[in-house]
Amino acid sequence: MAAVTTWTGREANALRQALRMSVTGFAEHLGAARRTVAKWSSQGDKVHLRADMQAALDTVLARATPDVRERFEALVRAGTSGALADPAPLPVTATHVHTGAGGTHDIDSDGDVRRRDLLAGVTISGIAVPSVATLLNALVAPSSRGTEPVALPLRQFARDVAAAKIDYQACRYEQVLARLATLLPALEPTRANTEGEQLAQLDALAGDLYHVVGSVLLKVGDKGMALVAAERSTRAAAISQDPVAMAASARIMTHALMSNGHTAQARQLAEDTAETLQRSTRLASTDAVAVYGALLLRGAIAAARYEDRDSAQAMLDEAAHAAGRLGYDGNDRWTGFGTTNVLLHRVNIALTLGDAGTAIALARQVTLDKIGLAERKASLFVDVARAYTQWGRYEHGLDALRGAYQVAPEEIRYRPAVQRIASDLAILTRGHVRNTVLDFAQHAGIRV
Repeated sequence: MAAVTTWTGREANALRQALRMSVTGFAEHLGAARRTVAKWSSQGDKVHLRADMQAALDTVLARATPDVRERFEALVRAGTSGALADPAPLPVTATHVHTGAGGTHDIDSDGDVRRRDLLAGVTISGIAVPSVATLLNALVAPSSRGTEPVALPLRQFARDVAAAKIDYQACRYEQVLARLATLLPALEPTRANTEGEQLAQLDALAGDLYHVVGSVLLKVGDKGMALVAAERSTRAAAISQDPVAMAASARIMTHALMSNGHTAQARQLAEDTAETLQRSTRLASTDAVAVYGALLLRGAIAAARYEDRDSAQAMLDEAAHAAGRLGYDGNDRWTGFGTTNVLLHRVNIALTLGDAGTAIALARQVTLDKIGLAERKASLFVDVARAYTQWGRYEHGLDALRGAYQVAPEEIRYRPAVQRIASDLAILTRGHVRNTVLDFAQHAGIRV
């Protein structure tokens, strides 16, 4: 057989599968980090290996048996990726996340299993997402609507922004889109009628308003316009000169930067802003503590996506310290921050780093009754679904998606990143499991 000219993650993962090795076993065989091998599996030919790894794989392939070489060539031709190591079922309790067989149990993210076109039978025929055209029109040209925008009293504007935040955290995306499309045109007329101390309050509210605009656009997959909304949130908060508002707006900017591939900048922004908030406020209020901790969690996710495990762990630990200082699971300044929220981020970050088994073990520790926000609870279920899909335990992955749908149907129906998990399951499964996946997808409004 011909030698591999340049090893990418795709060829490396094909060799792992041809050897019938788990990610952990293959990493040990090569003397590589497990997360590195997991990255080969998840990112395929986007990853170009270092020279020492190229040489190591050359040696492993040269020493392989004829059967292994034949399987390797077939896998490379097919372009397959494959799942991670086999997990052991985990026990469950009634109040904790279900992570085993027989039932149901983010932070902003696509699954790592690549859909494989060689598995015939299912293609994505469309993704059901709510129309964002009206919201985008209001965001880009709020004064060009058919009717003249009307100024609102500050108290009414604050109530409406709060209602939009509540709708978002409850995963009522159609409702929040309609509310935002009305609120955005009212912002400038309301600002023109406001002065003095109330003007600073309105600017802080504008930061919150654009924050939720960016958040919902990220949910439905419009990453570019989410970055526009995040920039406006940052600008409005800066005008208010409220340090907590400025730090809160940095959360959506961090998220938008990550979603657009700027993970290093996202991590640095979260870290720098958290430090500035601590210095300027001494974390003297519960709002400041909650925003500080939530920023660190966003930074930890960015660090994990940048494969900076040490920074991710350090930020998680500091966020846990802040949660202990806060002393409760709350929703101060719309953060949903507390000890439980830190644990949810540990699940997501373990998954991001390729540690699907660790993610499931951590998810088992979560007490569902302590998660007060539907969006956070659904995100946990989705992370568990991703972990099981990575492991090839497709029926368990479907169980987790069902759990997410029970909590927040619109989270499943409208998020492209979540729908990809269902599409992967439809492609990767066979027999009665595949039929069950298709039945669920039809019921949930996912077209596969």
